[in-house]
Amino acid sequence: MDPAQAKIRFRDPQIEMAHGAGGKASRRLIEGLIAPILFGSCPQYLGDSALVEIDGAPVAITTDSFVVKPLRFPGGCIGELAVNGTVNDLAVGGARAQALVVTYVLEAGLPTATLEAETRAMAAAAARAGVSIVGGDTKVVEHGKADQMYVTTCGIGRPLPGINLAPGSVRAGDKIILSGPIGDHGITILLARGELDLEADLCSDTRPVLPMVEALASAAASGVRWMRDPTRGGVATSLNELARDCRLGIHLVEESIPVRDIVRGACELLGLDPLHIANEGQFLAVIDSACADTALEALRRAPGGAEARVIGEVQEQPAGVVLANTRYGGSRVVDMLVGDPLPRIC
Repeated sequence: MDPAQAKIRFRDPQIEMAHGAGGKASRRLIEGLIAPILFGSCPQYLGDSALVEIDGAPVAITTDSFVVKPLRFPGGCIGELAVNGTVNDLAVGGARAQALVVTYVLEAGLPTATLEAETRAMAAAAARAGVSIVGGDTKVVEHGKADQMYVTTCGIGRPLPGINLAPGSVRAGDKIILSGPIGDHGITILLARGELDLEADLCSDTRPVLPMVEALASAAASGVRWMRDPTRGGVATSLNELARDCRLGIHLVEESIPVRDIVRGACELLGLDPLHIANEGQFLAVIDSACADTALEALRRAPGGAEARVIGEVQEQPAGVVLANTRYGGSRVVDMLVGDPLPRIC
């Protein structure tokens, strides 16, 4: 199809912050404008990474941009986040990262010491994740145009053996596993920005999830149907995208979802749902029920996976909907994130 002839369904007159928040507005932008022009139509499944063949060899590829404010926060920084986020996108796509290229967009006036600190943090994070940074680019823009610095990455990796992920492979009866407590990163950033008058001993959960993914792959590769790291838009948005893509219902047990008391308290103060808060070191997996116990046991033995839990299951109905069964015996619809409640979190 000639890109000039692509039919555009996106009708918003201008781009707003919500279009980058990872929720409904983001999906509307991608499906209504970007995908029709780039692909001719919206692919059945748009993930954070893709698997391509180069001379017959499968290669996983992903790209991401990081615009977090402040640059440094309890538990992490933009340099560390850029590496972990890219490695994690490949990991939940079923691949081990092999190499990254990195682009800096720097604001004139950025202290050299800040750039050095973030570059050192990036190098250390890459060493911990076992990935090489092999190239990149640097641009400088006028003062006031970049909020100190932005980082863009591109990562390539090799697929893990035996892993074949697709929303279409998800079946009723499959179990949903979460690797650990949710909301730590988003609330940490909110506290670091000084937008909440609350003192808390809370850190971002930014970390590579590959060791946990590899544990799952080793224990139950053929039973792993789908994975996702619930960053922007949180667990709710990731599972709503899955429900829509697989055309099945997602049933969560609310009491089984791990949330720290400080995160829950901050969300209650702000009227937010912890399921919508961003994470940078957790992942979701849909596992064949026949091997879910084995997978969960392996995940809990892996570094960082001790708090993993089964938080729900896939059912036939209601198709395309995420429901949370509450502690009071009722249920509620868990919708995709609407708006942009926590700006600049990754």
